[in-house]
Amino acid sequence: MGSVVISLDAELGWGFHDLAEPPSDRVDAGRRGWSVMVELLEEFDVPATWAVVGHLMLDSCDGSHTDHPAPDGWFEHERTDWADREELRFGPDLVSDVLESDVDHEFASHSFSHVLFGRPETDRELAVAELERSREIAADWNQSVDSFIYPRNDIGHRDVLAEQGIRAYRGKSPTRDGVRGVFDSTIRDQSMLVEPAVDEHGLVNVPASMFLFGFEGPARTVAESIWEDPMVALARRGIDEAARTDGLFHMWLHPNNLTHERDDKRMRAILSHLERRRSATDLTVETLADVADRIVGPAGFEEQATVSWN
Repeated sequence: MGSVVISLDAELGWGFHDLAEPPSDRVDAGRRGWSVMVELLEEFDVPATWAVVGHLMLDSCDGSHTDHPAPDGWFEHERTDWADREELRFGPDLVSDVLESDVDHEFASHSFSHVLFGRPETDRELAVAELERSREIAADWNQSVDSFIYPRNDIGHRDVLAEQGIRAYRGKSPTRDGVRGVFDSTIRDQSMLVEPAVDEHGLVNVPASMFLFGFEGPARTVAESIWEDPMVALARRGIDEAARTDGLFHMWLHPNNLTHERDDKRMRAILSHLERRRSATDLTVETLADVADRIVGPAGFEEQATVSWN
């Protein structure tokens, strides 16, 4: 039985706060895109893994974070340029929309403040603090955290994830993004299906198949004018292959990728095709936690984790 996974990196301003010149269109589109995705997923009854930056679940803070072992200046944007832009720093209303949805979404972690786990400056102390703080806030919301999505897919400190009780994470995609990915999939006929696997820490690695907004700018405009949206075509191809071969196809995006109505149209087309294939075949939709359950099961995970930690 084939399956499709959709994961979202839900971050608002935190996805860009470390950049000298954040992309204003995406910064401003975070809330819009979040709401659109909640509505579309409800319309097509598609559960997804929502990986939320923990800070968004706070109602307020002074931006000091004196007890957090982040590098000097890490929270500078929050304290200065975005001090009066609470809509970029907090999103409890948006998180509630996901948790209260009629669709059974998975709540997952995207760290507390979008720290890049694979960077040399992210030491073990910082990785632990990011995960502990995220789990504390989740517990305040009566939520547990089974899955983790690395900010910017920068993988590191997997041992810390295991120690913190994380069961699954999104791994790096074996296929390339953008024009190169279109070439690999359509011209070279490269499969976009992925194979989940248990790593040496007992975690289930669910690799990404494709980033749904990896083909943008002028190239996208030209392609759409003479052909069709290449990302929709690739997504249909991956969904069909999963249904045909009993494989797994894993799509991902940020809510802030939906900056215009044509982005909404892209997602509607993909979800509509997924609905048709799910209705006509035994194709299912899974979350990262569902995949972990299927691969090792709750008891299997505990056994794996015990071996890893000892």
